[in-house]
Amino acid sequence: MRPRPHRAATAHPGFPGWPDPRRGPGRDPAPGPGGRAPLPRLPGMNNESAVRVRGLVKRYGAKAAVDGLDLDVRSGTVTAVLGPNGAGKTTTVETCEGYRRADTGTVRVLGLDPAADAARLRPRIGVMLQSGGVYPGARADEMLRHMAKLHAHPLDVDTLAERLGLGSCGRTPYRRLSGGQRQRLALAMAVVGRPELVFLDEPTAGLDPQARRATWNLVRELRADGVTVVLTTHFMDEAEALADDVAILDGGRVAAQGSPEQLCRGGAENTLRFTGRPGLDLGSLLKALPDGTAAAELTPGGYRISGTVGPQLLATVTSWCAQHGVMPDGITVERRTLEDVFLELTGKELRS
Repeated sequence: MRPRPHRAATAHPGFPGWPDPRRGPGRDPAPGPGGRAPLPRLPGMNNESAVRVRGLVKRYGAKAAVDGLDLDVRSGTVTAVLGPNGAGKTTTVETCEGYRRADTGTVRVLGLDPAADAARLRPRIGVMLQSGGVYPGARADEMLRHMAKLHAHPLDVDTLAERLGLGSCGRTPYRRLSGGQRQRLALAMAVVGRPELVFLDEPTAGLDPQARRATWNLVRELRADGVTVVLTTHFMDEAEALADDVAILDGGRVAAQGSPEQLCRGGAENTLRFTGRPGLDLGSLLKALPDGTAAAELTPGGYRISGTVGPQLLATVTSWCAQHGVMPDGITVERRTLEDVFLELTGKELRS
């Protein structure tokens, strides 16, 4: 029996660079900014939240994998969900996808309950899995075309395959694909149906730099067209480069959430470094700097200023150097990275 295409009650967004198959009299939704159709708003849905989780608890026996978790994903953004092994990332995302049921708490995805309303929600979301559920003898192009047929308005399969470097392996059985090819195929299968919301699980794991860059560009294009993206990743640079919001999970709860800039800035001391002649009078320098600032000569002629580093502090340091005949060299400002924040919140010990 031929599979019936999923037909959602609302219009699917188009993606930049691909023709929209809905073109034609009476078929286009009202255009939004930039000529694209606006994302649909469902009754009872928070206009700002594509995913809203409140008080989520999921236990496996006596262990609580998720323990009272709250999470918001804003529509049309990229949200990275980070956490060490066992933090509750997979359970949380799989509950949002409808693969697991919450023990207690509320989960709404595009305004729907992902478990009770799975049939209505499934056509509107895309899910990228790292492995599983694939017949090893199926060819890559067969799998992608089959997935496309399950949707009413899929992307052009050939264009998508070429974009993700799958054109040369289309006739290759899944079991013979490399790890990187499997990753790219999983990504293609997740987005081919033009989802409004897509969940990406470690989308660049095992990819070479070229494929990783192509994946990043595709994620940015999805966001530019109003698609909401939720991704899990262990690459902190990937989260910093792609995410509008980052949620760091630990112990089954959200330890911190905000933009990468907010997380790296909040409560952090920055560091200014410069080199000059050895033995500068740091006491005199500290008198000119704000309270709470520290200064040290770490190596002969190598100086570090720690505190809230901003334009005023930088101007004070350079002015003091000018007054004392010091030519500062190699001035750099170091800030906390997302990896620094991650380790501060979750600890530095290894987890199994």
